[in-house]
Amino acid sequence: MSHEKLAREIVQGVGGESNVVSLVHCATRLRFTLKDNAKADKAALEKTDGIITVKESGGQFQVVVGNKVPEVYAAIGEVSGILNESKDGARTNDKAAAGKKGFGALIDVISSIFAPLLGVMAGAGILKGLLLIADNFGWLPKTDPTYIILFGAADSLFYFLPVLLAVTTARKFGGNIFTAMTIAGALLLPSVTALNGAEFDVNFFGIPVVMMSYSSTVIPIILAVIVMSKLEKFFNRVIHESVKNFLTPMISLAVMVPLTLIVFGPFGVYVGNGIADALLAAFSFSPLIAGAILGAGWQLLVIFGVHWGLVPVFINNIAVYGRDGIKPAATASVFAQTGAAFGVMLKTKNKKLKTLAGSATLSALFGITEPAVYGVTLPLKRPFIAGIIGGAVGGAIIGQGGTEAFASGAPGLLTLPIFYGPGGQGFPALIIGISASFLISATLAYLLGFKDPVEEGDGGKVPAGDAYRSAATPAASAPSAAKPAGGAAEIALSPLSGTVIPLADVPDPAFAAEAMGKGVAIEPSVGRVVAPFDGTVTVAFKKKHALAVVSDSGAEILVHVGVDTVKLDGLYFTSHIQEGDRVTAGQLLLEFDIEQIRAAGYPTVTPVIVTNTFDYEDVLPLQQGQIAAGEELLETVPLGSADGDSASGSTASA
Repeated sequence: MSHEKLAREIVQGVGGESNVVSLVHCATRLRFTLKDNAKADKAALEKTDGIITVKESGGQFQVVVGNKVPEVYAAIGEVSGILNESKDGARTNDKAAAGKKGFGALIDVISSIFAPLLGVMAGAGILKGLLLIADNFGWLPKTDPTYIILFGAADSLFYFLPVLLAVTTARKFGGNIFTAMTIAGALLLPSVTALNGAEFDVNFFGIPVVMMSYSSTVIPIILAVIVMSKLEKFFNRVIHESVKNFLTPMISLAVMVPLTLIVFGPFGVYVGNGIADALLAAFSFSPLIAGAILGAGWQLLVIFGVHWGLVPVFINNIAVYGRDGIKPAATASVFAQTGAAFGVMLKTKNKKLKTLAGSATLSALFGITEPAVYGVTLPLKRPFIAGIIGGAVGGAIIGQGGTEAFASGAPGLLTLPIFYGPGGQGFPALIIGISASFLISATLAYLLGFKDPVEEGDGGKVPAGDAYRSAATPAASAPSAAKPAGGAAEIALSPLSGTVIPLADVPDPAFAAEAMGKGVAIEPSVGRVVAPFDGTVTVAFKKKHALAVVSDSGAEILVHVGVDTVKLDGLYFTSHIQEGDRVTAGQLLLEFDIEQIRAAGYPTVTPVIVTNTFDYEDVLPLQQGQIAAGEELLETVPLGSADGDSASGSTASA
């Protein structure tokens, strides 16, 4: 799918341009703040080709698209007015923020402010780390002009970080970007910073000013710009239109620069240092335990979006102390999920999942874990748990080894230089830790097993935990492996009573497009599913909403009761079978409460499909309209049948 087409579908899926308050992006996600999340069609977006998953976290509606996020973000700007600067003032987050409280609102603010900077921050961090290595090995001393110029290129972002944060904060809160940058510039102005070492008491109209260094700081400028944005709105309302364009900025500067130096600056620095000191104290008390906890839990924090609460701490530590001893343990979590995805790639027999896991492993090696987590390990569950275990072991090794970060950047192969400090102390522990994380997670993911997708070649995405066959249970896959080459003729009886409708009318694109196989759908009148023929149960979902049976001749029938009913988590369903059970035609397999499912807001229309359609010349529906359970429903036509002739009568009905 082209970026432009994907952008249009995303804008439509989030409820249209009018429903978008703001949009930023990080390394893999489009982070929307919406007026009303209920207007977004999350299910449709998740099924859109090009989208890995959709998450609602930290007050944001997050669409994960992977490494192509900058191109898709730019395409959204081309096909809509969402990114127009002219809308910054009108498109503020005030209304959206009013509906978000507490920690969720805080995470929304932090992620919106820092996400746009992550790319350039990672690039600058890598360059800075490489220069540190070059100096440590004597390849390029710090006094060399080449080193000074390159270090200036790498360090300028961190030195002038308040200016960059002023821009992103002003965008978030609808303030004047240039006024915000001017306030940040005042904090870094040489004549102002010189007051930090003055031999006299610094005051502003008699009010004492506690001077400190604001280069590379985070909290002071964010607080200042938030308040500035509120003041601007007030002044723009009360000052006459003819003069407000210059009077509002003048008053904002005259008020905010002193206020920042007197109040926000010291407060922000002290708070930032306090949080950092508390976390460092935890690592000092037991670096092994603290490292294990962070290594195990970092990806969990990422999933819920709350990892943004630690990002300012990492940056603040590097700014204040020149190093950070907390972030390295999180690197173990990244390489652990990478290893888990690699284990899936080695284990799976499904070609599509193998391809997905391979590409996700490659992305995760360079710090982009969303494709691995959301596309592979989390849907399969056991590999994700394997990643948590591997991350805990690696994090403990890194924490105990005293590894530190000396620049910012997303953990990955390319950013390893940021962890190489003077003398390389702690760097060997990092290498051992991430290696252990990768190998342990890969091994556990392979040995613990998981569930391979039932369908082959669905033309789009591997379903997230909704249609899997056990890769670790021989009984589940044996019947399929034994089926005749090419597929024999077969007549499948209706597993339900109700009304037969075409698959194209099912409100689920994957079924409607026959991506999972040909067949029909039935709007049930009775909440009972029976066996369509003699065979073996190959899939009996724990959430009970679907099952699959393979006949003795090799036909694989999937019965999926309702649409999105996996979200009911087994509620209103009663299963009477287990994977590997032998069943006979007409045997009761599943019961469900039609009215309760509909009352919960889920369609009950039930696709009945032949998942191994490609083993046959065709799959033919035999009934229209009303049908009773046990009546003939589908017929499979063997490959090579002349003109697709029906095989009726050639094989006894099961």
